Amino acid sequence: MPRAAFEELAAQQEMNGEKVFKNPRNAAAGSLRQKKAEITARRKLDILIFNIQAADGAKFSTHSESLEYLRRQGFNVIPDKVVTSPEDVLTEIDAIGSGRNSYPYDIDGAVVKLNDLRRREEIGSTAKYPKWAVAYKYPPEEKETTLRSIELSVGRTGVIVPTAIFDTVMLAGTEVSRAVLHNQDFIDQKDIRIGDRILVRKAGEIIPEVIKSVSHAEDSIPYRLPDTCPVCGARTERDESQTALRCTNEFCAAKEYRKLVHFVSKDAMDIEFCGPQLIQALIDGNMIKDCADLYSLTAQDIASIDRMGTKSAENVINAIDKSRKAPLDRVIFALGIRGIGSATAKLLCEKFGTIERILEATSDELNSIDGFGGVLTENVLAAAKDERFLSLIRRLRDAGLEMKYSSAADSASLNDNIAGRTFVLTGTLPTMKRDEAKKMIESAGGKVTGSVSKKTDYVVAGEEAGSKLTKATELGITVIDEKGLLELLGS
Repeated sequence: MPRAAFEELAAQQEMNGEKVFKNPRNAAAGSLRQKKAEITARRKLDILIFNIQAADGAKFSTHSESLEYLRRQGFNVIPDKVVTSPEDVLTEIDAIGSGRNSYPYDIDGAVVKLNDLRRREEIGSTAKYPKWAVAYKYPPEEKETTLRSIELSVGRTGVIVPTAIFDTVMLAGTEVSRAVLHNQDFIDQKDIRIGDRILVRKAGEIIPEVIKSVSHAEDSIPYRLPDTCPVCGARTERDESQTALRCTNEFCAAKEYRKLVHFVSKDAMDIEFCGPQLIQALIDGNMIKDCADLYSLTAQDIASIDRMGTKSAENVINAIDKSRKAPLDRVIFALGIRGIGSATAKLLCEKFGTIERILEATSDELNSIDGFGGVLTENVLAAAKDERFLSLIRRLRDAGLEMKYSSAADSASLNDNIAGRTFVLTGTLPTMKRDEAKKMIESAGGKVTGSVSKKTDYVVAGEEAGSKLTKATELGITVIDEKGLLELLGS
């Protein structure tokens, strides 16, 4: 996505009260994942071709010749330059790096390729990459600025997160004025103080970070996180296991808000049209205090909120009703038990089957789950003893939420080629994302794991498959590509 198109989109999203994409790369990826083609069409995406994979009836002797052919056909082609010495290569890399902010789009590196196509065939490729090309990655752009303040926020588990607020600088094509400082240890190690001149960059060209304090302001003092919660005023305590500072008030308003935002999020209950702003408005209007209250809302309640029309209110209620059918593993994840992510929530459901069995589980039963350890076990046991948590479960059950786990692979959809077998996905598949492939395997009764072992039945390898492919070869595991997977699935 060109920078100009990104800035136009970001301004429109902000005006509409929507979540704003962080940068052009995220905006382009999000636009392509859109289910509605008409929305993607409005996003002003562009393309720069950098290679011909195949061309019936056309032959080329050099790469530069093939790119010139593409230009004559009317394609936008990535800028290229043919050089003849190592010194010229380095000069061109420096020139591209110096001018990177003047391009209408973001770049993070340059690629040096052998121009002679016949020589490319002679040199060949490894299993992972071509021997006739090498990529050069530019170091992240760094800028100096002044730290004006440190803003504190409280997460759903009570962790107090400090964020640096500094004079705006341009980094990797976007304006940056804030960066997370993580915890007290991070602040102490870098001796960051309000008023400092600091050096900032974007890690991986995406996430702003403070690299170091360049100089302290006169009369500055070391910064300490507070002894009381900035939202509710309750005492704070340090969680040594995570070097985090937490609010000790279980009923802190900031915690409740974050819990609700997490509950409705895409990876949890996926309640569409119910974003952070609406959650805050519902809290401010005393319509909800916790997630169970969502299921008592009416369209009239929602419509009473400023700038919420009747149709919008109906959309929210329909989305809430739809979430009642969410599988139990999503419900468990949405409830926000500390340390329990979407994967571990699924492991709990596969082991015990119902919410009742999860809450009745013993320490030994929980520890027997592959991937569970002492801390996760303690967190689940603590939740099972928390009367407020148990009351919430009862109210959600009464609201009609799913409390019994139905595996994604029911008996009607099991595939004899897949069911009971273990798969590992590696590399980039030609036509589908790895999450899509994972869902297809699981819906057919298979299991997808993250590492290759003797228990692995198949490794599905795409482009740039790495060490997992190597290990599979060493262990004699069957390796298939996307086409092979689709054949197993019978599609």
